[in-house]
Amino acid sequence: MIEARHLRVLRAVASTGSFSAAGRELGCTQPAVSQQMKALESSVGTPLLVRTGREMRLTQAGEALVRHAAGIIAGLTAAEEEVAAIAGLRAGRVRLVSFPSGSSALVPTALAALRAAHPGTRVSLEEAEPPNSVELLREGDCDVALAFRYEDAAGAEEWDDLVVRPLLSDRLVALVPEGHRLARTARTDGAGSVAIGELARESWIAGCPRCRGQLVEVCEGAGFTPRIDFATDDYPAVVGLVGAGLGVAVLPQLAVDSVRPRGVRTVALEPAVRREIVALTLPDLAQVPAVAATLDELTRAGARQPAAR
Repeated sequence: MIEARHLRVLRAVASTGSFSAAGRELGCTQPAVSQQMKALESSVGTPLLVRTGREMRLTQAGEALVRHAAGIIAGLTAAEEEVAAIAGLRAGRVRLVSFPSGSSALVPTALAALRAAHPGTRVSLEEAEPPNSVELLREGDCDVALAFRYEDAAGAEEWDDLVVRPLLSDRLVALVPEGHRLARTARTDGAGSVAIGELARESWIAGCPRCRGQLVEVCEGAGFTPRIDFATDDYPAVVGLVGAGLGVAVLPQLAVDSVRPRGVRTVALEPAVRREIVALTLPDLAQVPAVAATLDELTRAGARQPAAR
């Protein structure tokens, strides 16, 4: 195998014409140059230099190797500089996947802070709900995945093979129309709450499939099955349907915070149901500076969310 350091010595000998001059140029001794040239000739299996008096002359093989050495060394230098830039957060990229309410409530704050601190780092964003987002991470199609799982949920997803960075605990809240009989229970200080069983006879508007499944599970735990009249993955649509008086809904607080609720009131539920929101990555990726910086900014963004308080 040809080593880059040997190629640098060969180029120095070719340009200076002697081992001693090459040693002075490279900052090493003449015997060290001679030793490295012997190692290079041994690697390629043919002589590269012929001594003619006090100077060295390249053989045909030596000329060919010197001709290719310039491009090889230039490529290695460029690679070293690029890696150093990535390690120093002067460059690099991170592929981020997030669920919609995380994209609107957490990601903008985190990425703005990351760009201000490390303008050379680029982050791309795609949306996917867990568990799809987690599978994208495991399959190598992203570097960081925002995901969530409900506390005490049946069949909770296992993340033992991943690095898990907790961001916040997000409580579910009920949404009712402003004129609803329970609207007066809503309190700006969060002190008011209702038992979910009080909504048993209502028409329901359900959110994303995973939240829908959690809604049914919680309601059945309270002794009833919700009558779901509308279902949509779009959180503003859920809020709009509730505001129009077409039913009630249960959404995570983070999802409510990501839209401007009009014509609705939020009511805390008892017993409290929460989902754990996390940023996930692979153990090896967690050591990459750009990924680590992204995780740090997502953690700070989560701590600043009203849902985290």
